[in-house]
Amino acid sequence: MLIHRIDEEVSLRLFTIDDAEEFYTLTIRSKAYLKEWLGWLDYVESVQDTAENIKLRLTELVENGGYPKSFAIIHKGKMAGTIGFNDINKLNKIGVVGYWLGEEFQGKGIMTKAFKRLIEYGFKDLGLNRIEVRVAVENMNSRALPERLGFRKEGELRKAEWLYDHYVDHVIYGLLAEEWNILSPKRNS
Repeated sequence: MLIHRIDEEVSLRLFTIDDAEEFYTLTIRSKAYLKEWLGWLDYVESVQDTAENIKLRLTELVENGGYPKSFAIIHKGKMAGTIGFNDINKLNKIGVVGYWLGEEFQGKGIMTKAFKRLIEYGFKDLGLNRIEVRVAVENMNSRALPERLGFRKEGELRKAEWLYDHYVDHVIYGLLAEEWNILSPKRNS
């Protein structure tokens, strides 16, 4: 099984079908919390729905030449959330990141560690030239992550996403491989 160990507590690993129940439970436990910013939660109604999502993720592994696009975030042996590339434009070498953590795992630095590792994976392993994050303008917690990691705010898209009963605007953040190469030695010191 593919594992990216980040430290003693946090790792990223490939999803397996055996994760369906734990991933479903995490999603449902955090549903009210996550629903403010994630528009797909009402479509998750059973462990089977989650298993189908995992099967799709595994299919993408094959389509992406053996490189996973998304990972389970593991904290102290428990599934804490997910992070990955919602889209990869191979021609232009652009990856668009998506991520979420269960409510009980917030505020522990887990996502910052996972995000840094995903950026490294995107630039080094996938050969991306650009990584983007699109996040609701008012989602300040999610916006703080790319801002903290050196992404540049590049603009806003009006009414970019439908969230249950209203549209939200998105902020677009971008980071280029050359910028990460300059920033990464500073991050590790």
